[in-house]
Amino acid sequence: MSSPTLRRDAAANRERLISAALHVFNTEGLDAGVEQIAQRAGVGIGTLYRRFPTKEALIDFLVDALLLDITERAAAARSVPGGHGLEQYLRELADQLSAYRGCLPRMWSQDGQRDHTELRRRISVLLREAKAAGVIRADVTREDITTVAWSLRGVIESAGADAARACQRHLDYVIAGMR
Repeated sequence: MSSPTLRRDAAANRERLISAALHVFNTEGLDAGVEQIAQRAGVGIGTLYRRFPTKEALIDFLVDALLLDITERAAAARSVPGGHGLEQYLRELADQLSAYRGCLPRMWSQDGQRDHTELRRRISVLLREAKAAGVIRADVTREDITTVAWSLRGVIESAGADAARACQRHLDYVIAGMR
């Protein structure tokens, strides 16, 4: 079932709201008010509520979009030759988590009950390919990769606006240790 196509101005408003919400949540946290988001997007609060009936719906949309994106990136990383897809994926994951840093408390919370099964499966495939190519040690497990993702969250929370660069530097060390 496809969603109805939005008018050009409605679609532009929606994109501005999404961008503004990311900015506000990244700088103010999830406790920020929707009024701030609407103001930053340059739209009225009614426009925000037409697109996202509650603040929770907006947060859920952002977290679901992030989960879908990182799951698709894991699939796309399989095209990287020589077993280097896992490293590329971890670097892209760091960038995406940094870009959505304000939403991370909801990414892995029990509240949302999000299904991470497909993401885990795709990461397992990348890990298996990296091991087969000899670019990752044979004793590295999927749980180790999960720990890397959690460590990225910690780096992001401590680095703030410099999170993307700090994550890449952190991954330099982590990936060197997995080789």
